[in-house]
Amino acid sequence: MRKKREPKVFEQIEVLDAGAKGKTIAKAPDGRVIFLSNAVPGDVVDIRTTKKRRAYFEGVAIKFHKLSDKRVSPVCQHFGVCGGCKWQHMGYEHQLHYKQKEVTNNLQRIGHLELPEVTPILGCNDHYLYRNKMEFSFSDSRWLTEEEINSEEQITDKNALGFHIPGMWDKILNIEKCHLQKEPSNAIRLATRSYAIEKGITFFNPRKQKGTLRTLMIRTSSTNEVMVLLQFFEDNEIQRNLLLEYLKQTFPEISSLLYVINTKQNDTIYDQEIRCYSGNDHIYEEMEGLRFKITAKSFYQTNSEQAYELYKIVRKYAALTGKELVYDLYTGTGTIAQFVSKSARKVIGIESVADAVSAARENAILNGIKNAEFYVGDMKNIFTPDFISKNGSPDIIITDPPRDGMHKDVVQQILNIAPSKVVYVSCNSATQARDLELMKNKYVIEKTQAVDMFPQTHHVENVVLLKLRSH
Repeated sequence: MRKKREPKVFEQIEVLDAGAKGKTIAKAPDGRVIFLSNAVPGDVVDIRTTKKRRAYFEGVAIKFHKLSDKRVSPVCQHFGVCGGCKWQHMGYEHQLHYKQKEVTNNLQRIGHLELPEVTPILGCNDHYLYRNKMEFSFSDSRWLTEEEINSEEQITDKNALGFHIPGMWDKILNIEKCHLQKEPSNAIRLATRSYAIEKGITFFNPRKQKGTLRTLMIRTSSTNEVMVLLQFFEDNEIQRNLLLEYLKQTFPEISSLLYVINTKQNDTIYDQEIRCYSGNDHIYEEMEGLRFKITAKSFYQTNSEQAYELYKIVRKYAALTGKELVYDLYTGTGTIAQFVSKSARKVIGIESVADAVSAARENAILNGIKNAEFYVGDMKNIFTPDFISKNGSPDIIITDPPRDGMHKDVVQQILNIAPSKVVYVSCNSATQARDLELMKNKYVIEKTQAVDMFPQTHHVENVVLLKLRSH
């Protein structure tokens, strides 16, 4: 049998930088990089390795000799176990510094791009309570703390309603208080858990595929509406109605109370029937007088206030005069398309998710927008010369692709069309850099602006304005 390699311990190592995916970076004595999950740049620590690769190690800090001046005390009691807010122990100004640095490094190192003077990252006013959507999972075998495991007491309370432990699909941390969504989010979650336990409603076990309660989604909106969606695995009608009626009576502020019966192995709801128990099957978001109908399946930026700031940057970069034909690629529910429509001659939105396009069309009617059209289809298949000839060649393209970036065929089609401007919004500056490298012979980067949508995490959005080179 192959002998397991003993972990190494490196002593008195200074943590130097922050890297991708929220990890921090130190250097081993032999020069290899060490990626850490529990330290802040400026800490001096002893490190125990957890993985060894040819070019790097992964590890954890096991002793702190000196604490960084970039450190702050985390506000959340679950920090370090819950994987949601990995940078809560770092001052917000330092979070912004490392997000800005990552974006700039990716554009320069991956894309080999020439950058103009970089516009400073736009921080978020609300460092907590900024999310409008949270999803929690039920479990009948919650994650136990080390103290609980080491104690001799018998654990009887094993039901959890909270978040997955990072890297463990079947382990749920019971959350007492989350600082990411405004009330009544915590109150609804805690009341749901208590009432279910009191009434003997079973919590889900993903390994055994049994149990009644599966997930809880809470959406809050800038219009102060609240949506609650309970997902059930086993359909016990009496228990289901008891719980839903309890929530309806206890929280009259819930304007949309929904449920799903999902007997699949996974808990995605996009192929499931959403049933309305009470109120409407939707809530509304509002932005500059535009109203967006949000259903349980709708995608909407999860930080409403910062989404508005992001869209204003997109509109400013586009600098529309009212004469332009604009294409909005990966339009989602058409929020950016509708936001810029009053300044454009016409906007064409393209999106692969049929439900999102239906919502975009419905919201356009709701907002009285008559110069926006939406088409559904896989971007590389629909965004073709034939489509362009039917709908017109765009003066400006706005693109906001998923984390994987744009398909190379889509990039090539943009190059073939050669609009005067491209505004590229990205939630992953590494794939954005890869795409921009393919475009750099034809386009120059005029402006770039990082936007922090998710304080306390390493995630960051970036907006780049491209202008056609004059040859």
